Amino acid sequence: MTDTITKRRVDAAKPGETIWDRKLSGYGLRVSKGGTKSYCLKFRSGAVQRWLTIGRHGPFTPETARKEAQRLLAEISLGNDPVATRQQAAKSETVGQFAERYMREHAIPTKKPRSVEEDHRNLRLHIFPFIGKMKIGEVKREHIAKIINKMSDRPYGANRVLALLSHMFTKAEAWGVRPDYSNPCRHIKKFKESKRERFLNQDELIRLGEALIEAESEGESPYVIVAVRLLLLTGARLSEILTLKWTDVDIEARLIRLSDSKTGKKTIVVPAPALDLLSALPKMKNNPYVICGMKDGTHLVNLQRPWRRIRARAGLKDVRLHDLRHSFASFAVAGGMSLPLIGSLLGHSQPQTTARYAHLADDPRHAAAAAVAENIAASMAGK
Repeated sequence: MTDTITKRRVDAAKPGETIWDRKLSGYGLRVSKGGTKSYCLKFRSGAVQRWLTIGRHGPFTPETARKEAQRLLAEISLGNDPVATRQQAAKSETVGQFAERYMREHAIPTKKPRSVEEDHRNLRLHIFPFIGKMKIGEVKREHIAKIINKMSDRPYGANRVLALLSHMFTKAEAWGVRPDYSNPCRHIKKFKESKRERFLNQDELIRLGEALIEAESEGESPYVIVAVRLLLLTGARLSEILTLKWTDVDIEARLIRLSDSKTGKKTIVVPAPALDLLSALPKMKNNPYVICGMKDGTHLVNLQRPWRRIRARAGLKDVRLHDLRHSFASFAVAGGMSLPLIGSLLGHSQPQTTARYAHLADDPRHAAAAAVAENIAASMAGK
């Protein structure tokens, strides 16, 4: 389809579509099957037809991309090949330098802040120390395998690092920094991840409650205590509680309204015990967050250290903070609630995510069968 590339036309472009500008030859917009929109330039270098990605829509507008296309065409008219120039530059670009570009041009504009933070952490701890100073074009499969194998005792973390590397090198191909189909992460298998399920039983909940009371009496931050209790009482994710703002809390409606979460916009029901906690929690002046941090205007960042102290006091050394969310779900199942309702409470976007709790539904069935059997046995015994 031939058309002038304007913002309206870009907004209307559909996945898989390519449009060309009728005023500037070779200047176009390509939309991937996933919906990513990128400005491009098609030209000939000698007998070879070249494709060059100018940049993604967002950082580039139709106007700025057009100006860049005009600049590139001027270079081409002088006999230069921008693709060859990029490939030559890539030979001197290190993995560390490319990673900075990847974060700036892709990760930060498109990913959620928590994912960006995790990418920065994985780059700093697991990628830069091993291949950060290597040329991006020199990285081979054995280098990636060495990084991943060193993390074999942490399969989940290793898989996240592999995914980040794979996407970085896919972008390196798309941006002309490496040849097509040269991703060194290909054929490196992920580690098998075993889903860990740990639920608190009633006795453990009693011990945890006692440990929280003791910790608070001995000077533990009230924000730490409230954060742990809210995780249990609402089934919310840790990040949702730590970054919760007072403007998200609707006391009258007994709801927490999050404009963004792991699964997008979300509403969390606030039951009476959680409502009491929020109503009694002191608000810090000039701090918008419910769970305040040590510095003015910040939220609590690290709940792991105080949690380790609390769980040790309660004798629950194998319990993670995320297990409190699982425990909320297990008590919901034991209470006879349906899986769709539990999924709604937890904010699951996919039914199969909630289905992991289906086996817990056997517990109330056993209890019901025991009650019926006891009545029958008592009647047969003449009681």
